[in-house]
Amino acid sequence: MAVLVTPLQRRTAATAPRPRHRIEALDGLRLVAALMVVGYHFIAYDRGAVPPWGSAADRVFPWLYLPASYGWLGVQLFFVISGFVICLSAWDRTPGEFLRSRVIRLYPAYWVAALLTFAVLSLWPLVREPVGARALLVNLTMLQVPMGARSVDAVYWTLWVEARFYLLFALLVWRGLSVRTATLFGYGWLVAAALAGQMGVPALNVLIMPEHAPYFVAGIALYLVHRCGGHAALWALAGAAFLMAQHQVTEQLRHVARDVLGRPLPVLPALIVVAAIFAVMAIAATGRLSRVRGRWLTVAGALTYPLYLLHEYIGWTLIAALHPFLPRYAVLATVVAVVTVAAWLLHRYAERPAARLLRRHLTRPLPR
Repeated sequence: MAVLVTPLQRRTAATAPRPRHRIEALDGLRLVAALMVVGYHFIAYDRGAVPPWGSAADRVFPWLYLPASYGWLGVQLFFVISGFVICLSAWDRTPGEFLRSRVIRLYPAYWVAALLTFAVLSLWPLVREPVGARALLVNLTMLQVPMGARSVDAVYWTLWVEARFYLLFALLVWRGLSVRTATLFGYGWLVAAALAGQMGVPALNVLIMPEHAPYFVAGIALYLVHRCGGHAALWALAGAAFLMAQHQVTEQLRHVARDVLGRPLPVLPALIVVAAIFAVMAIAATGRLSRVRGRWLTVAGALTYPLYLLHEYIGWTLIAALHPFLPRYAVLATVVAVVTVAAWLLHRYAERPAARLLRRHLTRPLPR
């Protein structure tokens, strides 16, 4: 009996053994995403209980305020990179190995950053009051959002988004990760995301994440392009994710402008930034950034996660303490430098040793 083999399956079989390798350009893109978010929080955001600069952000940085107001889109870039990297790192792993690698990657730096941020806010509550002791303990689980506890730092909301993505992807790994199953997973997730918003079921929205799904799916699709070439089904998946992302970012921009910044923002720059995110990731997927290399990129990629975790509330505290005494650009440069050095120290002396310890213990088999 003849067996029909589709072009996508033939290409999958031909390229499945391709080894996992680091794409250094993605480390540079991680740094870009982190700096976008840092710029947004330090230059554009002023709606806290106590504005860190003591006055409206558009008065402090009249020229930088508008472009920095779109820095929150760095999170969307993070999500596309995450979809790409998670698909890469999960290949040929069991669900247990995959989830264990995520715990080792996320928790050590997170624990140290949460405790450090709590300590800084407890000693100098200049812009935010620290959470209570019980909320701090809940934060250490990284489940404070579903448990209704206040986060030690507001940027931690993205970790709950990532955690849900990992759980969904673990189901795919359990089912059997291949180009075909990952492609079907991507199409299915986009369809579910399109329908979830119309069904009025909050629990379904929590799982499906319609506002974030296009970015993760785009990353998955572009990794598959990178792995086995530009099959039409994969480019179509990335294109569908792009079109959905353009719709979602319009809705997200309205929320940011109305509820977060409290000022109107033009939609077109956000659409352009999202298009640029998809374009540069597509270029990276096709290997055209393979010449972008360097030790500094690897270091930058390692620092982006601790920098993201540390920068907001600690940075605001430093800004509030320094701005009465120094020019605003000197304060901005000083605070960015301080949180970057703190991120390196956290990575070098806390995250790496703790990750090694955690890896050693988590890889031990359970007793029978």
